[in-house]
Amino acid sequence: MAEIKDPENTILIELKDGTVAIELLPDVAPDHSERMKELARSGAYDNVAFHRVIDGFMAQTGDVANGNMEKDYNPRGAGTGGSDLPNLKAEFSKIPHDRGTLGAARSANPDSANSQFFISFKDNHFLNGQYTVYGRVIQGMEHVDAIAKGEPPANPDRMISVKVASDA
Repeated sequence: MAEIKDPENTILIELKDGTVAIELLPDVAPDHSERMKELARSGAYDNVAFHRVIDGFMAQTGDVANGNMEKDYNPRGAGTGGSDLPNLKAEFSKIPHDRGTLGAARSANPDSANSQFFISFKDNHFLNGQYTVYGRVIQGMEHVDAIAKGEPPANPDRMISVKVASDA
């Protein structure tokens, strides 16, 4: 396991091939970082599908309303929902959308991010300043690279479990 400097601000996502460790950036995007920890601690992200995975671009997940593959999974609706919590205001920064960054997925409204997020497969600098970056993969990017591709994938992968490292 990579050295975890701040377990309270590190997310561990268990995928079929192994664990992905994500360092949150609470100093850059405090509300988005806090939301991810809140949803992880409630178990809301467990078993949620990667519903939109574009090769060479990004893997998107986090629709806790429609994406739980163990409970009321709706492949057509996955990607259209969020959590019961209010939407978040954008927390744009100068952090670039580099390979392995965690970005907040949203609708056309910049202040519509809720529970969905994406992990960039490569540098996606055309997204800079348009989507909130609130974390980065510090270990296990090879497991992200192996997520089934498609919009939606024919057999989607899921986040088996999502935990805050200090709770694991």
